[in-house]
Amino acid sequence: MVRDILKIDEDLCNGCGLCVPNCHEGALQVIDGKVRLISELMCDGLGACIGHCPEGAITIEKREAEPYSETRVMEQMIHKGKNTIIAHLKHLKDHGEQEYLREGVVYLREHRDTLKFDLDEVLHEVHNHNPAFSSTPGHSHSHSSIPPLSPSPSHSHSHSHSHSHSHSHSGCPGSRERVIQRSTDNRSESETAQSELRQWPVQMHLINPNAPYFRGADLLVAADCTAFSVGGFHSRFLKGKSLVIACPKLDHGLEIYNEKLKVLVEGARVNTITVMIMEVPCCGGLLQMVKNAVNSSERKVPVKLMVVGVAGDILKEEWV
Repeated sequence: MVRDILKIDEDLCNGCGLCVPNCHEGALQVIDGKVRLISELMCDGLGACIGHCPEGAITIEKREAEPYSETRVMEQMIHKGKNTIIAHLKHLKDHGEQEYLREGVVYLREHRDTLKFDLDEVLHEVHNHNPAFSSTPGHSHSHSSIPPLSPSPSHSHSHSHSHSHSHSHSGCPGSRERVIQRSTDNRSESETAQSELRQWPVQMHLINPNAPYFRGADLLVAADCTAFSVGGFHSRFLKGKSLVIACPKLDHGLEIYNEKLKVLVEGARVNTITVMIMEVPCCGGLLQMVKNAVNSSERKVPVKLMVVGVAGDILKEEWV
């Protein structure tokens, strides 16, 4: 079947293994100095490990792969103990994978007598876990969110993500550079909100890091989803800044991003960098790329992290 599955760039991977313990399914191992995907059956394609790779070597691709098996994962995971099981079930709940969650809970209940931990404690904690992806006001999480005792019918599952960017710089009006002049006059709150975008393009693949509007600028590096999640993105966060957007999970060619960020730090000599990411684990890769660019440069540029909740609230704001 064609589905989302992990892809590891061996040229970027330094074998540090930080991603391995953050794959609760046990699909990753360090072998011969590189992290390897040892089992397609055990990779759920949700990308929780992406944000833990300091080199940006992990991405998600859509290709032919064996179907993910929650039963197989549970068979391999039980010996790792209660905390690993809890983390895994919370991971499934966070991503709305109710059928996988059901399958895992059913397996645990069927093998209750062989477990070396209290299953009721596990289920209680998962019951009361508030998924990041379901933080909609008014949404409650009750004990009914854990699947019932009886097994569910077999199911087929596929992840569908669509994410595309034009990577052509020649002949495409959408990637032509331009400076947008905006009035600096104060506007009353009663007026219709206006854009604070000062340049085009903004997608990381399309930008020219040597463009004049980046020189000495306060730079906002934002994950794609942030502008759609947080209210007042333009007036609260973009005003007065140059903008670059990217998705560390779904974009390809992340090594190009690393190079462009280095040029922005060293060549364009940006003044500050604000990294705005979503609370989801896979978004952390964007912060790591910025940190790598700053750490590899002789210039020490101040970096601020802003974490946006799925419901649009600012969960964290700090200099890192």
